[in-house]
Amino acid sequence: MPTYLTLNRANWDERTAVHLASRFYDLSSHRAGLGRLDAIVDSELGPVAGLRILHLQSHLGDDSIALAQRGAAEVIGVDFSPAAVAAATALAAECRVPHARFVESDVYSAPEALPDHAAAFDLVFITWGTVTWLPDLPRWARVIAQFLKPGGALYFADGHPAAYVFDGAGGPDGRPDWTFPYFTRAPLPFDNAADYADPEARLTNTRTIEFLHPLADILGALRAAGLRLDWFHEHPRLTWQLFPCLVRDADNLWTWPDRPWLPLAFSLRAEKP
Repeated sequence: MPTYLTLNRANWDERTAVHLASRFYDLSSHRAGLGRLDAIVDSELGPVAGLRILHLQSHLGDDSIALAQRGAAEVIGVDFSPAAVAAATALAAECRVPHARFVESDVYSAPEALPDHAAAFDLVFITWGTVTWLPDLPRWARVIAQFLKPGGALYFADGHPAAYVFDGAGGPDGRPDWTFPYFTRAPLPFDNAADYADPEARLTNTRTIEFLHPLADILGALRAAGLRLDWFHEHPRLTWQLFPCLVRDADNLWTWPDRPWLPLAFSLRAEKP
């Protein structure tokens, strides 16, 4: 197993218990029968009733279950963390959503984990903190295209790579500092005991390896895989507090305290012809 995958999996296995106990992942709406999606996804995704959906990097499965509760015919969540898959499976059972199920696999091995699902899905759904953990975007895009039916679509939302060039620790005023060149494509090793969902938590599996992907690489990989961009949006807010200076807005997203200095997130829809 590649080193990046071993380290990152151990980190996310440990994060699962932290996230289940945190207020960041509020699962009360799921247990009430209609799970909430974040405001960006909710405003863009559109109806999912009757769709077969593949959710890559599904983590706790909260969005997978929310999609199933909105009428999706089938939702399969894929995640490389066995702890997360177990937590998602338990949550689906608790919420009585039998048409949401979860499979343990990294993204690149998903076609082998789901061998009978080529060109089976109307929608591939990928959101928030995903491609930064993946080294090979062309292969990622080919996996997406392989799973989509002709006429199917990818919905993708994530942190903006222009924001990732800064260090979240920042200066005394909480504003971020320049840290990572935008065109860095080499693996970025980190050793950090903190967790974004619980500021009091301290992880023991602290070492991770991440990857910074410029927008051109993301869009180019999707185009090379045969997907056609339908729309592309940039946002001055996102779902987690990337920098200490960010504040919550009325939609419970994190944004700049004064002016929209630079995009914090982006989203897109790409179709398979």
